[in-house]
Amino acid sequence: MPQLRDSSNSGPTSRTVSVTPDTSFERIFGIETEYGLSVTGEKSSTEGAAKLDAARVASVMFEPVVAQSRSTNTYADNGSRLYLDVGAHPEYATAETRTVSDAVLLDAAGENLMAALAHGAERALQEREGEPDLRVHMYKNNADSQGHSFGCHENYLVRRSVSLRELEKCFIPFLVTRQIFAGAGTFRDGEYQISQRADFLDDTISSATTRSRPMINTRDEPHADSRLYRRLHVIVGDSNRSQRATWMKMMTAHLVLCMLEAQSRGEDYRLGVFAMNEPGFHMKKISRDLDFRYRIPLAGGVEVSAIQIQREYCDAAELFLQRHADELKPDMRDDAAVCVQLWRRTLEQCEARDWTALASWVDWVAKYQLISGAVRRGASEAKGLQLDFAYHDIAHDTVLSALQSRGFVQALYSMDAVRRARHEAPRGTRAELRGEFLRLARQSPARWSADWTSLSAAPAQETRAVTAHILDPFSVERTAEYEAVCAVLRGGRGEDPMLPLI
Repeated sequence: MPQLRDSSNSGPTSRTVSVTPDTSFERIFGIETEYGLSVTGEKSSTEGAAKLDAARVASVMFEPVVAQSRSTNTYADNGSRLYLDVGAHPEYATAETRTVSDAVLLDAAGENLMAALAHGAERALQEREGEPDLRVHMYKNNADSQGHSFGCHENYLVRRSVSLRELEKCFIPFLVTRQIFAGAGTFRDGEYQISQRADFLDDTISSATTRSRPMINTRDEPHADSRLYRRLHVIVGDSNRSQRATWMKMMTAHLVLCMLEAQSRGEDYRLGVFAMNEPGFHMKKISRDLDFRYRIPLAGGVEVSAIQIQREYCDAAELFLQRHADELKPDMRDDAAVCVQLWRRTLEQCEARDWTALASWVDWVAKYQLISGAVRRGASEAKGLQLDFAYHDIAHDTVLSALQSRGFVQALYSMDAVRRARHEAPRGTRAELRGEFLRLARQSPARWSADWTSLSAAPAQETRAVTAHILDPFSVERTAEYEAVCAVLRGGRGEDPMLPLI
């Protein structure tokens, strides 16, 4: 029977020894997405209240997961984590990737998996409740109709040489202003805003996550050698439906982090000049400034627009590539060059208010055009809110899929590629080992457990488990320890093969 353990940040070699600093610009990427649930089409109870709440729907939705893994907290074939979070929010955390492109593909695979689970729950509930018109909706967004917020969290492995002070001074201004191309948009209280998360962020950097939400969470769980790395847990971003928007928000963030790492080694990209007081206040202002006219007073006394700040970061990223392109792996070097070009062109289009060009991949613009067009044709505020939620509905995707089929919004990956990614772990990280382990485990009668940094298995009739530590996220080495764990799983084949869904 599988179990999920808390992940350790140190393996058997965690005693104090000297380590050689990692001076490369390689990085591990990950995306955690919380999904919202709702039900429509059900008949009310005799008291007039809805019979199904989100907790009940989520429970039914995860029945196939529990049947396979004996838990609502497990890993999917591709090495990603699948679980039911607090508040009945289904959540999916992508496996570790070396490239942003792989992270975006795995995120799309998670979206596809969650939609399949929602469809299964819908069929089950229709039959059990005798409600043929019942529909289960699953939203990849950041707020429900009652005003509760849930997140999309980005994870970046960052060298310890970058201090929290530098992150606050140099990285926060980037996060505050990148919403002009990374925002998902929201129709709230009769007003359209660029960012869904802007109104819910209080602090810049702290360890809190619910009572007071920061832009960066400092919970220090690198899932790697803690002497070398920290896991930067960015919780300020919106959940994007556009794959290109997800790619851009993470590629631009990666380049800014590369510059901060270079600055910690003596280079200067002058990113500290963007330090601002009350970044949360300015983030809310930018979110309501659809014409990009708002001026942000920087700590140094200068007032600049969000476009100007992003353009300075883009210029600095171009300088970084001139200095370090040869040190990047070919795939990331090519992606970085594409990113800088699109970054610059996007800022020019924002300045020119070229909504048609931006709507091809910027979520908030695509949705704004959709809602404003409906309002011009006489749609009510309630209809605008309905379109807002429909854009993010992955279970009954009638809006974004229509925009994509008509060529108005571009997708990066075909549906065939997305479906394959549900079952294939990314290459080049320890997720490759975890994926191989899971394939063996689900066909074995042995008891097993897995987490981000270790894998264990024990023969069915024994209590002592064999454990392999996989602390290095960049390593795909099949160590003797790892082979010993796999040997336990290969020792017998069960009659409980992997369910087709997970």
